Amino acid sequence: MDSDNRLGRFLRARRALVQPEDAGLPAGTRRRVAGLRREEVALLAGVSIDYYVRLEQGRERNPSAQVVDALARALNLADDAVEHLHRLARPVGPRPAGRTRPGRPERVSPALLRMMAGWHTTPAVVLGRCLTVLADNALGRALFAGHTHSGDLLRLVFLDPDAREFYPDWDRVAVNTVAGLRADAGTDVDDPRLIATVGELALRSEEFRRLWARHDIRRKTHETKRFRHPLVGELTLDYESLTVNSAPGQQLVVYQAESGSPSEEALALLGSLTAAEPLPDHTSSKDTHT
Repeated sequence: MDSDNRLGRFLRARRALVQPEDAGLPAGTRRRVAGLRREEVALLAGVSIDYYVRLEQGRERNPSAQVVDALARALNLADDAVEHLHRLARPVGPRPAGRTRPGRPERVSPALLRMMAGWHTTPAVVLGRCLTVLADNALGRALFAGHTHSGDLLRLVFLDPDAREFYPDWDRVAVNTVAGLRADAGTDVDDPRLIATVGELALRSEEFRRLWARHDIRRKTHETKRFRHPLVGELTLDYESLTVNSAPGQQLVVYQAESGSPSEEALALLGSLTAAEPLPDHTSSKDTHT
């Protein structure tokens, strides 16, 4: 993965995505590289070309905070990507307290499971750092039921044969999913689960491989997402993604339909259908090692 010279890899990937005209530079007619040239990034950031080349090549790995901010402006980075760039520019520190060690199972607390079980009209899932569904309530399970990879939202998006049917806005979902995975990984890339997951997806999905190479960084926070559910049809749901402080790396994702909307009626119908015919409980507080 990106364990060697991650700062340089990130800079190269991001400058390839910035068009000269977006940075106020003439496009020219004989450009041999996608996006900005090295000298153009150096000019926009106010650093020497030689210094910028050393950053990309990994011969200079600890630029000052002021230089990092200047590079972020030159590359038109959003807030999450700016924060990621600052982390790449810092020396590697100790693993955050409570962070799951590589290879250790991810467990959901019994208290959180009880809380989720009481939300009868609100789908909720707990995701691990590779977007594996660690736990869900009945309606959350029903929302994603019926797919080859119902218990793994990353593989559902990129490997499930009906993913594009389930997600009407698949292109946007795919971009945000990979950007969220990168944001969650941060600079901590020594987890074997993450290495194995990225390796598998890169081999099996050309779209994943292309999006991973972009180095987009965007935390999963809140969004409106559309679903085309096989039992109840179209659903438009708002979600909030909340970090689980007792288990760093886990996310509690809670979905809600707008009050009085057709989606609220469809969600209620889904709840009644699953109450009448319970779905298999495939994720109740299980340990994951993969």
